[in-house]
Amino acid sequence: MAAAVWTNQGWRALTVLRTMTRSTSSHTGLKSQYDAVVIGGGHNGLVAAAYLQKGGLKTAVLERRHVLGGAAVTEEIFPGFHFSRCSYLLSLLRPHIYADLELKKHGLKVYKREPNSFTPMLEEGVRGSPPRSLTLGSDESMNQVEIGKFSQKDAKVYEDFLAHLEKLAEALIPLLDAPPVDVPGITSRSLRKKMAAAKTLMPIVRCGQTLGRNIPDFYEIVTAPIAKILNQWFDSDLLKATLATDSVVGFMNSPKNPGSGYMLLHHVMGEMEEEKGAWGYVEGGMGGLSQAVAQSARSHGVDIFTEKDVGQVLVGSDGITQGVVLKDGTEIHSKVVLSNATPYVTFKNLTPQGVLSPEFIKAVDQIDYTSPVTKINVALDKLPNFLAAPTVDGKPGPHHQCSIHLNCESMELLELAYKEAMNGRPSRRPMMEMTIPSVLDPTLAPPGCHVVSLYTQFTPYYIEGREWTDKDREAYADNVFDWVEQYAPGFKQSVVGRDILTPPDLERIFGLTGGNVFHGSMTLDQLYLARPLPCVSDYRSPVKGLYLCGSGSHPGGGVMGAPGWNAALTVMADLKRQ
Repeated sequence: MAAAVWTNQGWRALTVLRTMTRSTSSHTGLKSQYDAVVIGGGHNGLVAAAYLQKGGLKTAVLERRHVLGGAAVTEEIFPGFHFSRCSYLLSLLRPHIYADLELKKHGLKVYKREPNSFTPMLEEGVRGSPPRSLTLGSDESMNQVEIGKFSQKDAKVYEDFLAHLEKLAEALIPLLDAPPVDVPGITSRSLRKKMAAAKTLMPIVRCGQTLGRNIPDFYEIVTAPIAKILNQWFDSDLLKATLATDSVVGFMNSPKNPGSGYMLLHHVMGEMEEEKGAWGYVEGGMGGLSQAVAQSARSHGVDIFTEKDVGQVLVGSDGITQGVVLKDGTEIHSKVVLSNATPYVTFKNLTPQGVLSPEFIKAVDQIDYTSPVTKINVALDKLPNFLAAPTVDGKPGPHHQCSIHLNCESMELLELAYKEAMNGRPSRRPMMEMTIPSVLDPTLAPPGCHVVSLYTQFTPYYIEGREWTDKDREAYADNVFDWVEQYAPGFKQSVVGRDILTPPDLERIFGLTGGNVFHGSMTLDQLYLARPLPCVSDYRSPVKGLYLCGSGSHPGGGVMGAPGWNAALTVMADLKRQ
């Protein structure tokens, strides 16, 4: 029998005292003057700080919470159980950042998963056999056997589809590692500005060269619903739904809506240790990545502080950024300020409203932060045993390493879950991505126990116009657990504790406006030249010396570090020109 379940109310006091990655500040005290101040110790802010310091700028990072990492954080929610409390997988981290910051030297270790995904079905087994399931990985022959259970035609074309996606995703790489095109510079009357801005066209040129004759295919997948693309390739509902989950994860959208195609590309453009498309678990949880970046930044001389809550950006009478003031009244002066907060928090809460035009403030109010995600972190005293792939003696099978897709047997199920949330109600049969990182990383849980991440969709920010209550949270989690129980009987009895994070909770705890894990929806009108707004797509804000460096800027969300890298380069280029 499992121990008594810890609910949200039961552990709130405990979490203040028990946190795995509670960070100590830099050995030096907080100075009153820096070249650069970074607001927020999320991974992008830490990446930006490391590069700024390497570039010769004395830099400080000020983190509001007691722990570094932003959404890429590890916390000990229940005694002995360490969770990647928000983000939970690694793949998109840009390889040059991994190498430049020597993250392996600074403690980053990643467990690569193989296979990658497991989608069990809810059905009666035939003649006593288990229900069917689909397991996919990097083994081509295994994939053909698995898919062949549902469609021999799909099995034959699956690897061609992956190669097609990889070709399209590869074309986007030059765009990730550079700021968007400098349109004002290109259209300027100044020849010098035009020539300088022309360099920003090169990533677009390289993108086009890589695509070649695939440009029409690229245009289609970026603009079309992913359901249209998948229907062109495959017949199997189970395969199409499994692939479609990556097109809507973290995204209030349906596979049948435009924009879902780009999201699938966004999730396949990563790599791990030079293996394209591979995903893995960071040892010690996602906070292990943030700690490695922080250690690298400190090794170059960055001062990093936790529990330093910035109240406002300081702007002089000349309209130029002068630094920040903490909520306790402490002023820290600097030449530049980089905000790792969402654009909404940056411009509505941290920037004096008098220095921003009413038109700009109105535009900021229009940024879409809609989130479908409720994250549930679960402590278990035994491993889930799935009807579709039973194991003996509680030993893990290969499928326990995977992203386990539940309630994902068809795109119709995903569509139904989406529509319920759009009507203001949590999905009654939610789409779920379950991961069990403790299968590969024993540091996360006591012996014989496991930590589980349930990334569930679709849930609205408000329930039919009203705020979530604790009763709502518990009822939604109960429903999620009831569904898991159907796939893995005994799951509910093994629960030791659970941490339920609805969209408002993700906003309150992690500063994610609207609970959106990408710092703003990854819709076509909020990408590249329009991320977060057309007038601030180059990391520069309307206030001279104030920059964005978080996922709300190009190229967007995911633990990739590219916004921090690009922002740091922009800052250093601007200071060099002064």
